[in-house]
Amino acid sequence: MGRKTMLTLTLLSMAVALTCMGLAETVLTFCIAQIVAAIALAIYEPISRALMSDVCPQPLRLKYFSWRYTATNVGWAIGPLMGIAAGAASTILFVIAGVVYAMFALALNMLHVPIHQSDDVSKAPASPPLLESLKAAIRDPRLAFFVSGGTLLIAVYGQWSATLAPYLTANVAEGMQIYAYLVSINGAAVLIGNPFAHRFVERAGALNGLVIGCMLFAFGEVGFLSAAGFWGLAVSMVVFTIGEILVVPCEYMLVDGIANDRSRGSYFGAHSFSTIGNFIGPTLGGAMLGAFGGPGMFLLFAGFAAISAILFAIGTRMPPPKAAAQQSSAGSPEAATGPYLRDAYRVA
Repeated sequence: MGRKTMLTLTLLSMAVALTCMGLAETVLTFCIAQIVAAIALAIYEPISRALMSDVCPQPLRLKYFSWRYTATNVGWAIGPLMGIAAGAASTILFVIAGVVYAMFALALNMLHVPIHQSDDVSKAPASPPLLESLKAAIRDPRLAFFVSGGTLLIAVYGQWSATLAPYLTANVAEGMQIYAYLVSINGAAVLIGNPFAHRFVERAGALNGLVIGCMLFAFGEVGFLSAAGFWGLAVSMVVFTIGEILVVPCEYMLVDGIANDRSRGSYFGAHSFSTIGNFIGPTLGGAMLGAFGGPGMFLLFAGFAAISAILFAIGTRMPPPKAAAQQSSAGSPEAATGPYLRDAYRVA
């Protein structure tokens, strides 16, 4: 159907779902609207990343992935404050949000989206059938390692508040107040540190940036465990957040590096399965917290971060599937002997 058409449909679905949330008079109606919104968001995320890769030339992709992540965090910071100011049950906010999504859908549908493609792809036939492109993505062993590593990473940072909040409440004096400050520190560190992280990744490369981010995750988790008061927790949160702003764009760049222009949508779609980490993190983390306390939970997450770095490093060093390698070598003499993953070690 095309990326722009699918994004337009998902934005319209979000508009309808949010409006229904605001107008819902029963729990069942609200839950159905929430499910529709969640499905639309799950479809929107990988397609929007693929479209960004289509629009942006290769040297600029890291920059725009980083700014997209920054913009997302601005929304997360502003949205809850607006909700608190207007009241949690404010119908008008849901309706306004629905109208905004509908306006974005209309603007996107009217917008001409320039696509940057390589000469080989632009001369090739139209996009392959859906099942064929999905099979190609699933059969790529590099993507399997990236999905596994991404799942563990999202388990560490995707729902960190769901595990840190109960630990602080039960084990630290004035834990809830400290937790609120840590949330603000996380948001501020993302906004301040993202431009510097982008420049660092440009020099170090996507894989090196991701490995360093995983190490910072591990250090941050150990810091949460050993911190005795607010300042120790605050420093640990800054370290943890720096790891987050390194990992997120680097992970997108690594997935982009193993896909070509025609398969990018299916690769990002397959990679979105890693969001199951949003379930694994709170579930296993909460179980470890209940069984072994803070040491069990934080050391589990530190281990997840270390294993994830290993999985991404292995996936980066693996050769592409035979069919993809033959296709690449036919289009470019250097493809068969060049690096398996473009710009893995040095993005720009």
